[in-house]
Amino acid sequence: MFLLDSHCDTPSQILRLRDLAADNHHAHVDFPKLRRGGVDGAFFALYVPGSMDSEQGYAYARSLLAGVEQAVEANSESAAFASNAWQAYANKASSRFSVFLGLENGAPVAEDLSRVKYFYDRGVRYITLCHSSDNQICDSCASKVKTWGGLSPFGRKLVAEMNSLGMLVDVSHISDESFYNVIECSSRPVVATHSCCRALCDHPRNMTDDMIRALASSGGVIQINFYPLFLDGGFEKILSDSGIMERGEPVESAFIADPADDAKRAAWNRIQDEIQSLPRPSFRLIADHIDHVVEIAGIDHVGIGSDFDGIEVTPEGLEDISMMPKLFEVLRGRGYSETDLEKIAGGNFFRILG
Repeated sequence: MFLLDSHCDTPSQILRLRDLAADNHHAHVDFPKLRRGGVDGAFFALYVPGSMDSEQGYAYARSLLAGVEQAVEANSESAAFASNAWQAYANKASSRFSVFLGLENGAPVAEDLSRVKYFYDRGVRYITLCHSSDNQICDSCASKVKTWGGLSPFGRKLVAEMNSLGMLVDVSHISDESFYNVIECSSRPVVATHSCCRALCDHPRNMTDDMIRALASSGGVIQINFYPLFLDGGFEKILSDSGIMERGEPVESAFIADPADDAKRAAWNRIQDEIQSLPRPSFRLIADHIDHVVEIAGIDHVGIGSDFDGIEVTPEGLEDISMMPKLFEVLRGRGYSETDLEKIAGGNFFRILG
């Protein structure tokens, strides 16, 4: 079994001076935790905030990419890049973790398709079309007023170019209308690298049953997100009532601006501890979302996309990536066969990546 996590925001943490070789206390992902969790590979997402314009985003994405390249080079005995399944299996055979690359938010592409080829040549194998705001490609699920009513004209050209290159189109974060436009115009399977089921948690970031079936009909896969806000609708009120996010935002911003400042790092860690002390949904809800996808779309269309290092709070019982075996123990207890688990762990995603 090759265990693949299709979405970790670890590159942002590298820029915040995380040493991936160390077993960091306030961290979801580093190489010691990956080894303990039996995780063989993960997509490190080059996350570009929606607040950045295209040129700022392009420069920022390249700085994230440089950070990942430096981290892999510094840990070459335990990690190596991969862009397809055979490379990943070769890395596993040599006891090395596989680092895949994705671009989260297509804004850095601007309206220049040559930049898609640039990212592809640097190893990026999917683009999440947008993030928390509309961009030149499509509308976001988070925006109140939609710019395009779905994909923009350029967005349709971008999907065609990604199809041509063999780069996966990631529909996590995009609006429902944008999703159906992608399904309509993509000639290749489509993926949601870190999303959940709206039938179980009514949040616009999650996918409806009809969307999941449409994704499956394209040959695609939904990779289940671990963020408690997307697992259980009741957690939103708990988080909101706590007021921690509002108090924590300036603390996090100060830390991001100066990650070498120990006092600012400690202040942000205290906020993280406070969030984690809230009553959180159990990690078993991840299995519930997997069950739901299997029920409506089949075992060939679901996987794992934790969103670790990009979420402020984790489900209870799965506080970092070292605890991943607990999820598979629950799935075994629910009757999934080893063949089923191999598909969920990475086989389904590798199928469409191929």
